Amino acid sequence: MNAKFDVEFLEDAIEFLSTLDEKTRNKILYNVNKSRYLNDPKLFKKLSETIWEFRTEFNKLQYRLLAFWDKIESNKTLVIAATGLIKKKDKVQGKEIIKAENLRKIYFLK
Repeated sequence: MNAKFDVEFLEDAIEFLSTLDEKTRNKILYNVNKSRYLNDPKLFKKLSETIWEFRTEFNKLQYRLLAFWDKIESNKTLVIAATGLIKKKDKVQGKEIIKAENLRKIYFLK
C-alpha cells in the first residue's frame, strides 16, 4: 500500500515532541505514520480552511500536531506538522490554530 502523503516536521513540532516521554512520542509518530495510509478522522482531521490536526489519545491525554498541506509536485503531497499541543478542552483553541496558520505563512515565504 502506498502512502497518500509524506510528513515533515517544523522546528516547533520537533520541540513539542522532544518535551514528551519516549512512549508518548513513539505513539504520536506511529499515529502520524498510520494516517499516511488511512482516511481516518480519528487520526487526521481538518480544523480550518488550511489547518489539519494529527490526533493521538494516549494515557488519557489528547495530543495534537497541527499541520498544513504543501503539494510540491503533482505526484507528491507533503503535510507539514507545524506545532503541537496537549489538548485540555473539547476544541483546539483558536490561538493554537492562528499559531499554526502563522507558521504556514512563514513556511510558504521561504
